[in-house]
Amino acid sequence: MDEPPCSPSDTCSGEPRVGCNDSAPCLVDTKVEGKTGKNKKHKKRRSAARQTKTSCDCTQVAVEELSPPSQHPPERHEKRSAGSKQEKNTRKTRNPSISPETSPALSSHKQKAQSAQKTSARSTCDQSTQTESPQLQSVQTQSTQTPPTQGEHTPSTESKSTQTKHSSFPLKQAYWGNSFTDQSDDQQKHQFISKNSYLTVITWNIDGLDSDNVFDRSKGLLSVLGKYRADVVLLQELIPPSLKVLQNIMTDYQFLQASEEGYFTGILLRKERVQFLQSSIVKYPTTEMGRNLLVANVSFLGHPLCIMTSHLESCKTGSQERLNQLRRVWKWMKEAPEDHSVIFGGDTNLRDWEVKKLNGMPDSISDVWEMLGKPEESRYTWDTSINENNEIPNSIRLRFDRIFLRPAAEGAQLRPESMTLIGLEKLKCDYFISDHWGILCTFTFEASEE
Repeated sequence: MDEPPCSPSDTCSGEPRVGCNDSAPCLVDTKVEGKTGKNKKHKKRRSAARQTKTSCDCTQVAVEELSPPSQHPPERHEKRSAGSKQEKNTRKTRNPSISPETSPALSSHKQKAQSAQKTSARSTCDQSTQTESPQLQSVQTQSTQTPPTQGEHTPSTESKSTQTKHSSFPLKQAYWGNSFTDQSDDQQKHQFISKNSYLTVITWNIDGLDSDNVFDRSKGLLSVLGKYRADVVLLQELIPPSLKVLQNIMTDYQFLQASEEGYFTGILLRKERVQFLQSSIVKYPTTEMGRNLLVANVSFLGHPLCIMTSHLESCKTGSQERLNQLRRVWKWMKEAPEDHSVIFGGDTNLRDWEVKKLNGMPDSISDVWEMLGKPEESRYTWDTSINENNEIPNSIRLRFDRIFLRPAAEGAQLRPESMTLIGLEKLKCDYFISDHWGILCTFTFEASEE
């Protein structure tokens, strides 16, 4: 998630420092080591997060971590009170490593940096200890338990097996439909890909760092992804547990990931329509939040494509580094093979004035939203006037998430047909799937004028 720009009362400057460039980028005053926990992240982690466990079984844990909510959810899920918001806002300032003068936006990202740093250091499965949030807490591996006698079924083993089945069933059902074992043709009427000439792309920051209502939100995410079955899905703020869940259920997709620890981006390719060729990860040398660019070369129904996704530097004070990263994205788009159509989609964290500072889009690259006539209904992908996941009191509407297109210099030309925001429905737990709306974009290939 990306926090709102600093208000006039905050100490951080709205404009990036002058005189910064790619070789000597501008750094924020207080060191940020990566994007870490959101303002509301400490609600449920205070006591349970200190519990340790001996190693983890990454494959088995993925579904078990997302246990369904109880039949009687807390009252706050039914209706959030003003007191709840006040308590949450009070906890935002309890991190002793952040000075009171620091802006709320920067404070949030520093907290997320520290969390990401800890996750990075502890995420390997062969470590002796690890701490996690209560809703993403793993169980001990079978190797640390006393194996049962052959032929003997222990209560704990049976209970764990039953729990896994019950936990995974609603997630699979959400993705595959009521008869999830059959990849039914009924799903096709909900998908834009029913016509072979159409390419569908989803880009979405799924807010994986938020541990609140993670089961319901994961179920909602799978339901939306299962409904549209886009050819290409670009995700930001993935974390290892959520990635494992998606991989276990979305077996009709090939997964590419930009990292194996912390939080990262991912590219999902629908196997029956997109042929994977190769991929690469481009580092941002001066990022302070562990950001990078994930690139995949694919073939879509015989058309060569270059797919890219990234999560650019967060917070208004990270503007200069964000622009450095944007220049690098544009450079890679321009240098892609000329016969490839290039699509970038991701959480850019861009403000419109930042693009103007770079004299607008490059000649060969277009903003798809602008190509479609700037439709107002799909302008704001981060909208706190509607989305209350972060309980931000101010109404802030920004177009953080964007899709760029560089058409091929020869052959069939890729053109955008439509753009729709997804994930707009509030879940029963009184949360949205993410604090960002997702973008569903449809493209078509047109014969070259030549």
